[in-house]
Amino acid sequence: MTRMEQLKQFLKEQPNDPFMQYCIALEYIKTGDKEEGLLWFDKLQTGHPDYVATYYHKGKLLEALNKKELAEQTYSTGIEVAQRIQDYHALSELQGARNELVNDFDVEFDD
Repeated sequence: MTRMEQLKQFLKEQPNDPFMQYCIALEYIKTGDKEEGLLWFDKLQTGHPDYVATYYHKGKLLEALNKKELAEQTYSTGIEVAQRIQDYHALSELQGARNELVNDFDVEFDD
């Protein structure tokens, strides 16, 4: 049985477990299926909006897919969630990721 099959079996046993959905999203990304991983993160964000770990990894995935505006929106939403649920570790990571994304720009010099 593959790791993905095991994760899906665990999810079948506990279909509302956000951690299993999160693990499946990460496993898809690990195996190279980023679009499917993104679909799982979307599903997780919709069904479990307070599962704050989703926002960091979804944002990083969106950056990798060159969807920087969506990544910034994802980080911002995650920051709001982290503040509301008072998860200061996640808040710090999300703020750092958003700041890094926003401040990562090309500087052009005139000759």
